[in-house]
Amino acid sequence: MFTIKTLNAISPVGLAKLNKNLFDVSVDTDVPDGILVRSADLLNTTFNDNLLAIARAGAGVNNIPLDRCSEQGIVVFNTPGANANAVAELVIGMLIAGSRNVAAAAQWCQGLTGDPAMAKTVEKGKKKFVGNEIKGKTLGVIGLGAIGSRVANCAIELGMEVYGYDPYISIDAAWNLSSQVHHCVNLNDMLPLCDYITLHVPYLPTTKDTINTQTLALCKDGVKILNYARGELVNTAALLEAMETGKVSGYMTDFPTEAILGKPGIVCTPHLGASTPEAEDNCAAMAAQEISDYLKNGNITHSVNMPEVHQPRAGGKRICIIHKNEPGMISQITALTTEAGLNIENMVNKSKKNMAYTMLDATGAVDGRLAEKLAAIPAVIRVRIL
Repeated sequence: MFTIKTLNAISPVGLAKLNKNLFDVSVDTDVPDGILVRSADLLNTTFNDNLLAIARAGAGVNNIPLDRCSEQGIVVFNTPGANANAVAELVIGMLIAGSRNVAAAAQWCQGLTGDPAMAKTVEKGKKKFVGNEIKGKTLGVIGLGAIGSRVANCAIELGMEVYGYDPYISIDAAWNLSSQVHHCVNLNDMLPLCDYITLHVPYLPTTKDTINTQTLALCKDGVKILNYARGELVNTAALLEAMETGKVSGYMTDFPTEAILGKPGIVCTPHLGASTPEAEDNCAAMAAQEISDYLKNGNITHSVNMPEVHQPRAGGKRICIIHKNEPGMISQITALTTEAGLNIENMVNKSKKNMAYTMLDATGAVDGRLAEKLAAIPAVIRVRIL
């Protein structure tokens, strides 16, 4: 029986994926085998020695201490793509709403209460909120992952000309992308073409301030920018300066800050991107499946700190070893299995940066003594026998 601790409210749809005969789900346990979390801050949390995995029901993991988890042999999962549809729909909605000045117009209408000549006031006042249609306009999509590709495809269906930039596009994302999306190999070549730009990349040191003074200078005058990925992707000072000069005519974002609230042309929403019951269900279900498969079978899918490793069971016992990515590890591991007289039926080893994971199915005397010898290898962090 594995014990799973839930932090935040995890969707019952996800919890239903955990077999009650194998998993004890609780909010109170102090020594869990796994943790399911959404937004709770774990950065300063002390983890018990037997904690094996943390699954984040969402994409971002900035609330989890990844380096410390790696050092302790704790696998951290996230759920990429599970909330993609929710975010993509919001982006398309705000693309249209921003083009038609819906937020400002709706706010203006709230001030008409008690106006005896409301009909005339409406007809006269609507001129201040004239917008434009998006059909025939050009959209630039920065990042063509699960969300960006959906936005690009939907914009094509709405009659837009779409350009996409993503130097790291995955094979799966490429297959899902409409053939009508123009692929740009250089961001600087794409920016001058776009009436709208939407950001769909993770926040990394290399993506911080993707929209800055230099990139904005390349854009069309009057460009509109949408940011429903991470607030730090847009340099606030450069954006505000560009809005004052008219270089940027609108900014729609899910990340309000004191500096941009109340500024003309800026529409902020309170991080609504994945805030739908459908997205929460999808994220919880994926997180539960990931942590369940790892705890039961040792398979790793969608980990942010460990390599992707999964294979069907081949009989016998399964030995799972988290270790540092150093030369000679395979020979040290197989020397001990040979010494124990084991027959290896299946074996896989993969690495991710400085971490590695070796998983093998073996028949023979697989017992605690072997686990102790494997754990004694200096570069080994954690050994599990399933």
